[in-house]
Amino acid sequence: MVDSQYYLPNDIGISALDCREAFRLLSPKEQMYAHYLSRASWYGGLIVLIQTSPESANIYVLLQKMFRAQAPPQLEAAATAAGLSAEEYQAFLVYAAGLYANMGNYKSFGDTKFIPNLPKEKFKALVWESLAFKQSPGDMEALWGCCCESLYSLEDKQKQLGLGEKGISAYFSGNCCLEDAEFAQKFLDSKNLSAYNTRLFKTEVDGKRCYEVRLASAKKGEYPDEVCFGKHEFEDAVFFVKRGDYAFLMEKVCQNLEKAKDYAANDNQKRMLEEYIHSFACGSVEAHKEGSRYWIKDKGPIVESYIGFIESYRDPFGSRGEFEGFVAVVNKAMSARFAQLVNSAEVLLPELPWPPAFEKDRFLKPDFTSLDVLTFAGSGIPAGINIPNYDDIRQTEGFKNVSLGNVLAVAYATQKDKLTFLEESDKDLYIKWKGPSFEVQVGLHELLGHGSGKLFVQDDKGKFNFDQSAVRNPETGELISSWYKGSETWDSKFSTIASSYEECRAECVGLYLCLNKQVLSIFGHEGEDAEEVVYVNWLTMVRAGLLGLEFYTSESKSWRQAHMQARFVILRVLLEAGEGLVGLKECTGADGRPDAVITLDRSKIHTVGKSAIQRFLCRLQVHKSTADVEGGRALYEGYSAVTADGTHNFLHLRETVLLRKEARKMFVQANTYIKVLLFYEGSAAGLIQSFVERFPDDAEKVEAQLLEMTCMDSSCWC
Repeated sequence: MVDSQYYLPNDIGISALDCREAFRLLSPKEQMYAHYLSRASWYGGLIVLIQTSPESANIYVLLQKMFRAQAPPQLEAAATAAGLSAEEYQAFLVYAAGLYANMGNYKSFGDTKFIPNLPKEKFKALVWESLAFKQSPGDMEALWGCCCESLYSLEDKQKQLGLGEKGISAYFSGNCCLEDAEFAQKFLDSKNLSAYNTRLFKTEVDGKRCYEVRLASAKKGEYPDEVCFGKHEFEDAVFFVKRGDYAFLMEKVCQNLEKAKDYAANDNQKRMLEEYIHSFACGSVEAHKEGSRYWIKDKGPIVESYIGFIESYRDPFGSRGEFEGFVAVVNKAMSARFAQLVNSAEVLLPELPWPPAFEKDRFLKPDFTSLDVLTFAGSGIPAGINIPNYDDIRQTEGFKNVSLGNVLAVAYATQKDKLTFLEESDKDLYIKWKGPSFEVQVGLHELLGHGSGKLFVQDDKGKFNFDQSAVRNPETGELISSWYKGSETWDSKFSTIASSYEECRAECVGLYLCLNKQVLSIFGHEGEDAEEVVYVNWLTMVRAGLLGLEFYTSESKSWRQAHMQARFVILRVLLEAGEGLVGLKECTGADGRPDAVITLDRSKIHTVGKSAIQRFLCRLQVHKSTADVEGGRALYEGYSAVTADGTHNFLHLRETVLLRKEARKMFVQANTYIKVLLFYEGSAAGLIQSFVERFPDDAEKVEAQLLEMTCMDSSCWC
């Protein structure tokens, strides 16, 4: 039962992201701009292979060589000759598609390892029977030898991403643990150096701890005017700050951004790209922040994009960013609704349940657009984004929100027979209103969730951004006694819980404000329809909280996915509210296997439900604003606990959730050429072919470089 979570099922949903019409409507200049930004994103996206696991790049190269020599239909004959059944060959294709879609052999959503659902001997037989092997037997045998053990290994530590004994992480050498991550963060803070674009490697010389902080950059070597590079004595250890991580790929990113500059629509786009190029060439996060400032100023572009080391979900410590790059085209009709929401924000923000002093001094109206994704390179594709993630910019200069329309259109379509844990009477309602309600939730989550709330800061010069003699904690009535100091950030202070805590806060804002009739009216929902949207939005959240148990590892008592942990916490809060608001009971399904049913009393959402979220949301914000790590961690980890105690046996429910889980959909993306878009079918074979044709000019060189980067650090994970 449990082992099935480590396979991708043969019938996994695979959908093509359709952007053909959006691309066709672009001018020739805009198409060229989108093309070169896409090229930069795809080259940079390969960095995720190196960031995910020590073996991911080797597996990727093995598969690329096989499929470049024989497309999936042609390779099928070799599979038959190697003794694979049709089901086993499909399992092989699904595994390959999964590796491409996740940019590694760990799920981007949940951080669980997945292995091929066919015997190891059959996989090997197919490699040996392939044309790629016949053309280069020595190379292919060596590649197989490099990755065959880790490809299938399900040792406890290798089952999920994590730090130390809790899992695998390529952000840190294998001998690092949480204490090393904390110590390195202290060093980075002392040098005012961001961890976003770094990895950490630990060695020991003459009994002394030595750490290499490696920055991602196209350039290698040191520059005398950049004081952070080189050797630093720090407490009882030595730190070496070096550049040049992923140098080849960073150079390819820079080259394509340089070409995109020629087709930029305005000076903001040009200056944005210049700063990105400087950042990726030299390893400067400050330059990326400067580029992000120009990006914020680029209001309402036809072609929207963002690129860099962005989200820190998959760093076990929560400070290092995974590379991603996206290129998308604005959907003007849907964007008009989001613009209305932005214009209403200053009226809606005071509705949030914390005192005015805990809200930003001024709401900086952001762009909020609905986009059709053309390219999204990285480990996965979200439904919405609120960026940049730099607190200092978000607090005082602004941010942008995007909702990814063509992702939403296919990602959350649900078949009734696959809809778990709901009463029959709720299923049709859920299917009808899930899309519209999720659209509302994404809008509120991104704009007024991530876009709200103030951080109290004392800067390096001792200046405060709040009145120490007046601001009181609404929970205690006392003057606040803690705040962020100097270079401290939300991520660096709250580290391991920061991502999930913030997602929980944003989800709560969405639940709370979706009760507002003005919000529902903006999205075109009035009267009974508006109430259905509210009901399904709240029902979706409590069901998601139950589904979240799939992403909890009981052995290490750890969560593997920030959003799902957040939704479980919300489920716990609403169950605790009592009065019959949420019901959760275990039962036996029609198939005779363990099952569960979750219910929501719609008559109590506006009373019991609203009151519970109001109290919890205020507590979340107070701990966040005041840098109260101890209080925030106690609150959040308390609700995150998965136990067999109390009214509900969540450990037992987790087994039921695993038994009935549905695999997350994968997306097939198009390829751009000069003013041409190549579209692929929504299948494992289509996803594979899209990657085979993604690097037409230099695939072999790219693969050689990936192998070289992996080989260089191979001893770090022994």
